[in-house]
Amino acid sequence: MTTIQNNVASPELLAQMNGTKNATSASGVDATSDRFMKLLVAQMKNQDPLNPLDNAQVTSQLAQLSTVTGIDKMNATLESLIGSYQSSQSLQAAGMIGHSVIVPGNTVSLSNGKAVLGVELASPADSVVVSIKDASGKVVNTMSLGAMDAGFSPLAWDGVGTDGAAMANGTYKFEVLATRAGQGVVATALAVGDVASVSTSTKGVSLNLPGIGSVALTDVRQIL
Repeated sequence: MTTIQNNVASPELLAQMNGTKNATSASGVDATSDRFMKLLVAQMKNQDPLNPLDNAQVTSQLAQLSTVTGIDKMNATLESLIGSYQSSQSLQAAGMIGHSVIVPGNTVSLSNGKAVLGVELASPADSVVVSIKDASGKVVNTMSLGAMDAGFSPLAWDGVGTDGAAMANGTYKFEVLATRAGQGVVATALAVGDVASVSTSTKGVSLNLPGIGSVALTDVRQIL
């Protein structure tokens, strides 16, 4: 006698699987609404017959549900917009790979008598001085720029030291001192770096610059 194995799923198993599927596919908004309505129905079923809920209480709770649902939907919309914006930024940043950019930093690379750096002032200054130093911290050149307006200004250094001799190729550091009427002015040193790669994280899109490090895309002052 041949035994036929019954492979038909039981109703209990189907019900269990259906419940799992629904729980998995339900959105956060639907789940919140479902819990809220269950609590409201249970509250109405178990209310004191001698002191039932009035219309104002029910209306207030339904208004709370509407508010929570609206906030959840708004958060979902904002997350979608942020994701789209970050994707757009990533594509923009990818186009910078292989290009040079000016970003906050206090290093300057000298190659065959050519070097580019930058200064950014928070407000106008009547005196701006840039001091370039070698690896030992010795000042090898001082650039007196005079008065400058607020904002970003790219600068060029020909690699000549204070003694008039050409400096060796390499990486130097520099600092900026800006004043107005004898008072200090906030000044940011800007460096030039080559974009080697791009990184994305919850904090946004970053550019990886050898010798400088990782900088935010929003910190780029100029693309060369």
